[in-house]
Amino acid sequence: VFSSVTSVLNMSIFKDQFVLEDLIEEFKKKSTALSFGPLQSNGHISVQGSFPAIELLRDFLLLKAKSLSEKDKREESKSHQRPKRRQQQHSLTTGTSNFVRDAGGEKQVVVLDTDIYHYMKYFFPRTFLVNDDIVISDITDGDITMVYIENAGSRSDARQVLRVKEKIENQSVKLHNALRKERIYFKEHVRDAKRRYKWACESLKRHYPSVLVISYDTHIDVIGNSSETLEFTKDMSS
Repeated sequence: VFSSVTSVLNMSIFKDQFVLEDLIEEFKKKSTALSFGPLQSNGHISVQGSFPAIELLRDFLLLKAKSLSEKDKREESKSHQRPKRRQQQHSLTTGTSNFVRDAGGEKQVVVLDTDIYHYMKYFFPRTFLVNDDIVISDITDGDITMVYIENAGSRSDARQVLRVKEKIENQSVKLHNALRKERIYFKEHVRDAKRRYKWACESLKRHYPSVLVISYDTHIDVIGNSSETLEFTKDMSS
């Protein structure tokens, strides 16, 4: 096991959408355990730290890149007379928000792991609690959920939007370090078998109040801290 590793990041893919120096400052705030070298003219930067910390930074970079890819797809769809979207969008407060942040900061997007997003909504709903001047909406596409924060009132300002964005980001980082997911597949794809699994989950949930259970057609996802998730899964299998 290496106590410290070094990786070189290629930040050039973000230069058309972000000020790289500002983006790196954001990384430094989120990844205090990492040491960053100087930004090179070709967009490369060296990062040193523990392997888990670099893995977290890599995941954050992938989410950032995914958000840019989804933005390009939406803008391309709009230029072709806005065909029907495959993503599902639903508003968390009154109103909708369809575009990534503008230059003035009055629209912001936070890219989250979908499982973390579900956990936050269920156990930390106050994270998304805002006043009438702010609108929050979301788009889920598989493992990624993009949460949009936008000004809605004439008296609101960009600082309010940024505060909400930071609150969501800070909570997601805490959960990212703490949560684990276990997946239980249905052994029999028949209605009675699925009903038995779901009934067993509902019975166990009373003993594991911090575990989130999400049922799908073919499986059940169990999300929570490492020990409770493993215990819940063992109890389901017994």
